[in-house]
Amino acid sequence: MKEQLQHAVNDQIRAEFESAYIYLAASARFDAQGLNGFAHWMRTQWEEETVHALKLYDFLLQRDAQVELQALSKPELSFETPLEAFEMVLEHEQYITGRIYELYQQAVDARDYPLQNLMQWFIDEQVEEEDSVRAILDDLRLVGDSGATLLLLDRELAARQLDPGA
Repeated sequence: MKEQLQHAVNDQIRAEFESAYIYLAASARFDAQGLNGFAHWMRTQWEEETVHALKLYDFLLQRDAQVELQALSKPELSFETPLEAFEMVLEHEQYITGRIYELYQQAVDARDYPLQNLMQWFIDEQVEEEDSVRAILDDLRLVGDSGATLLLLDRELAARQLDPGA
């Protein structure tokens, strides 16, 4: 594996772990607000992002490439309501999608077919993730930031389970 690609994959491992860290911080904030379903959704997303980072980690090991774990940034969250939180989540997922596209293009340019294949999986995953977040945003825009309907949505989000294929 070319050294430049190896560094780019290591950078993406960091980005996936930082994503996980953001979701875990959001989970803690929702727990503090008594919105346990929202907290559960975020914590499940934390697990999923960790799985994504490890998928890249394992890929480097399979390719006999060097894994270089990097320092993580402290998550900076600036939301007060569930709607603001999920707007932040969508923006973050779109950022990650852009990173995935860049890594895919680097793999194409380097004619690294195994990495292209892996990045296609990530591209498909990002489509699903952004769609899921948009659906929650649509619901939040309908129900608002308080009341019985928000509690119903909280209960719905509490039912989320980790997708074993994530």
